[in-house]
Amino acid sequence: MNLRSTITVIKPGQQSLLQDFGRFGLSHFGITQGGPVDDYAYSWANHLLGNTINSPTIEITLGQAEFKVNHHCEMAIAGGDLNAKLDGVPLSNWSTFSARQGQVLSFGLPKNGLRSYLAIKGGFDISPELGSCATVTRDGLGGLNQGSKLNVGDELSFSSHLVAKKPIQMTFRYKPDYDLTLELRVIEGYQVNHFSQEQLDNFYSKEFEVSQFIDRMGYRLCGNRIQPPQQEFLSEGIALGAIQIPPNGEPIILLNDRQTIGGYPKLGCVARIDLPRLAQAKPGQKVRFVRGDLLGLQDVWGQWARYFGY
Repeated sequence: MNLRSTITVIKPGQQSLLQDFGRFGLSHFGITQGGPVDDYAYSWANHLLGNTINSPTIEITLGQAEFKVNHHCEMAIAGGDLNAKLDGVPLSNWSTFSARQGQVLSFGLPKNGLRSYLAIKGGFDISPELGSCATVTRDGLGGLNQGSKLNVGDELSFSSHLVAKKPIQMTFRYKPDYDLTLELRVIEGYQVNHFSQEQLDNFYSKEFEVSQFIDRMGYRLCGNRIQPPQQEFLSEGIALGAIQIPPNGEPIILLNDRQTIGGYPKLGCVARIDLPRLAQAKPGQKVRFVRGDLLGLQDVWGQWARYFGY
């Protein structure tokens, strides 16, 4: 018999969203992919529990969230350090832990990074919409109720399961340092030929900062400006990590909840494997760009994908 168990949202924080790996193959309908903006942390949270890669988790942004555990369970947290505690006792990040009925799991303000991923053994039981439970508020898709973020009183179901006696923790070798200056590798696109050499030199030699204007759609950078080409471009499909240069010259790196088409000129894309670090960057953090080696980056991404089972 498959009994249903739950946890209850006491405080959802600024933005807590249910996310599986994402919604694909629908961009021609104007529907974006959604999914975890830091899929490295998301993947580790599930991997530590032995979950499949598409198991729904909670993406908690900026902390200040609380959940009541209604049934004994095994969970894992990974990503930014949001000062997670169980009944006031600090929890290790990038690790599994067990929780008993009646205990309260809380997240405080970030110590580093912006987002933490809370996974549960077997994944949360969420009904998919268009093949995924990934929450995209702009599209009104996913989550518990048509793209809504989690609210006070929401109950999240999961399957009852055996709980391991000892926690499993990720080795320190794989833990990212979210406080380091970001160096993002760029795969240039065909529109790069429309930028002047002066502007390209500026793009690769100067330092940028993460601005206040960041969300799941994209990160706007400030502190330096790139002059876009004067000609207009036809709108076209936009890839994950695309680097748009709008008229004001402040680059925008587009993420999971991006619009599906756009006409701003694009220098190329940030390498897929570098995007999780960007998704944990705070306003004011320094960013530099370097030209990436396409074949080398594809190989590294392939190793990562095979490890997690993408």
